[in-house]
Amino acid sequence: MPEPAWIGVDLGTQSVRSVLVSANGDVLARSSRPLISSRDGAHHEQDPREWLEAVDATLAEVATPAVQGVAICSTSGTVLLTDDAGAPITPALMYDDARAAEYLDQIVRADPERWSTAMQPTWALPKILWLIDRHPEAGRIAHSADVVAAHLIGGPAATDTSHALKTGYDLEADGWPVQAFDRLGLPAELLPEVVLPGTELGRVYTAKAQVTGVPAGTPVYAGMTDGCAAQIAAGALSPGAWNSVLGTTLVLKGVSKDLLDDPTGAVYSHRHPDGGWLPGGASNTGAGALTAMLPGADLDALDQAARALGTIDAAIYPITGRGERFPFVAPNAEPFELGNLPDDLHRYCGVLQGVAFIERLAFEHLESLGAEPVRSVSLTGGATRSGYWNQLRADVLGVPVELPAAADPAYGMAVLAASAEASVTDTAARMVRVERVLEPRPQERLTTLYGEFVAELHRRGYRG
Repeated sequence: MPEPAWIGVDLGTQSVRSVLVSANGDVLARSSRPLISSRDGAHHEQDPREWLEAVDATLAEVATPAVQGVAICSTSGTVLLTDDAGAPITPALMYDDARAAEYLDQIVRADPERWSTAMQPTWALPKILWLIDRHPEAGRIAHSADVVAAHLIGGPAATDTSHALKTGYDLEADGWPVQAFDRLGLPAELLPEVVLPGTELGRVYTAKAQVTGVPAGTPVYAGMTDGCAAQIAAGALSPGAWNSVLGTTLVLKGVSKDLLDDPTGAVYSHRHPDGGWLPGGASNTGAGALTAMLPGADLDALDQAARALGTIDAAIYPITGRGERFPFVAPNAEPFELGNLPDDLHRYCGVLQGVAFIERLAFEHLESLGAEPVRSVSLTGGATRSGYWNQLRADVLGVPVELPAAADPAYGMAVLAASAEASVTDTAARMVRVERVLEPRPQERLTTLYGEFVAELHRRGYRG
């Protein structure tokens, strides 16, 4: 008999990725298909029908008769409307789509205590109100992963607490805030059922099994958002262990026994599948600043040169637009530079150091709210290709950083699917492997520059 295996599906911005993973964590197969986005100013959308075609294609390339379960993750805050059967009837408004910003004041007025600091223009709820105003015929509200799950099980699927968070779901009360939604004119019948990640949503039906190769009757489990999926893949599932995802933007995820209360709204928490909380936040800084600030530059060559140059007495606060959301909320924040940056190489190093400083400040903010002191940080995301940047981040943070062997969100969903009847923390401990650990090196120059960087944030009023 072939060994049992599980499939994780990651519905990302640029592609759909599926991975087949064995019980001991070996990656047995991978497949991906590109996705196309439509951007126009504050608008960013995708055609959900393309997701379904890509999911079918990738599953067909990784599935085996030994598949025991499937779980799906997608971008946080991406929403659309479907018919009563779960089939999409609108485009998907993506995680960073800001077209519904005008609805934010209305939402806050509906429940100021709940949403005055805990709702952002790009979250799902404003976009849902925008969609409903234009599509009153809709049958259901759905997140990306919900649509894919419905596609596999042949009918509407419940959503999970992770995807539901930015739609306004009350994780403490474990329910939709129906009274606030009534004041917003949001019909209760459009709201999906909400279940915990890892809950069985249904089973792959026969016709879809014939298309994908996933055996008919295979359970489809409720997933999580992509940031939480990456956290599972990194194995950062106990207090003091954190996952830092550095791609276009910087996202931090950790674990706390109790819910962290952040009056600024910079930190929000998901439910831990095993109990407790997964606090974190998403910054507008990240590796995306490199392509924005150094258009056309050979980033690989600059990275090699940065190794020889080493630490510089300069830094850039690298946001590509206006406004910051974590580790502080500052809608008017703009990029700034400290020190001498005479050429592209110094600007490259300035961005790397600036991102590392924001990362450190984020951990300090989390600890100030009651999170356990940082013990270790797992680094994931596209930026981990730069060994120089990885070591720099360890030096700035002053703690060991770990590089997991397979830390993509699809892998995390395979681990979650394999945890259906067990603790996801224990399952991850068995399946997730650390490829390398980087120890921090004393860097007095960086410590001094970090203090100057934080002082400049205060001077500009970005951080109180």
